[in-house]
Amino acid sequence: MSLMDPIGDMFTRIRNGQMRSLNNIKVPASKFRLKILEVLKSEGYINNFLIENSKNNKKDLKVNLKYFEGSPVIKEIKRVSKPGRRVYSRASSIPKIQNGLGLAILSTSKGIMSDTEARKKNIGGEIICRVF
Repeated sequence: MSLMDPIGDMFTRIRNGQMRSLNNIKVPASKFRLKILEVLKSEGYINNFLIENSKNNKKDLKVNLKYFEGSPVIKEIKRVSKPGRRVYSRASSIPKIQNGLGLAILSTSKGIMSDTEARKKNIGGEIICRVF
């Protein structure tokens, strides 16, 4: 099955898993998804993730979702730059999500990173998503 927006599909699986209060979800693996999950883990939005081998020599990412007092840590995860409309930002105009309480994930020339890290390194790029 081919997907038009595999990153948006991953975010939808995370949202759906949290609505059902699942402890973990499975997502088809790719390097891009792996880097996004690394940023989410380092910022404290998910517990952990690991790579599993599935049938047909494919790999899956098993994501352990994080909850605080019964409610999901991720209140909102939304795709900003979509395949039909890419959104780019320079370092000086990277948006602050919820006055700095949230997180924007960027794809830069130096790799996938959070908005605070991109501002610190003075690098702009494509805004992948916003998390709060």
